[in-house]
Amino acid sequence: MGKKMIIVSAPSGSGKTTLVRYLLSVRSDLEFSVSACSRPPRYDEVDGKDYYFLSPDQFREKIRNQEFVEWEEVYTGFFYGTLKSEIEQIWDKGNHVIFDVDVVGGLNLKKIFGDIALAVFVKPPSLIVLEYRLRKRQSDSDETIRKRLEKAEWELQLAPEFDTIVVNNEITISRVELQQKVAAFLKS
Repeated sequence: MGKKMIIVSAPSGSGKTTLVRYLLSVRSDLEFSVSACSRPPRYDEVDGKDYYFLSPDQFREKIRNQEFVEWEEVYTGFFYGTLKSEIEQIWDKGNHVIFDVDVVGGLNLKKIFGDIALAVFVKPPSLIVLEYRLRKRQSDSDETIRKRLEKAEWELQLAPEFDTIVVNNEITISRVELQQKVAAFLKS
């Protein structure tokens, strides 16, 4: 089996994490690449499962040591990145890597890994729906939501740079569409 990866990216609140979790539940050959970040965990997140939660200083140290395939300061003081060691240990087990990353991180990974990566952009049906989803989470302040929506407007312009787009209007339809695209890519 060749080493491949699935990169799922989207503006915050578009449903990428829900779709990635679904793929992991139906495909035993995929393994989630846990990203590192320097933001505090949300109430339901577990260190080492959802993210490796690092302090900004710990994150900067790993940057200096060139331990990341890619990294980005997504919001001021909030770094996100993909550890080289995470990808290698998944491939060493004979699995394909699946990423749940922000849009810039997704494009960076695609540039680095090229044809062995399928880059999927999960698009919300509209910014109004996206705002509703962000508010429904009840985890962000109004100011944070405003910033996420501003960023989403910019990120939506990058969707054509991905290999494929899944519009997440109805989750059951989006799951099937994404599963079919992933299956076709991994067979190729």
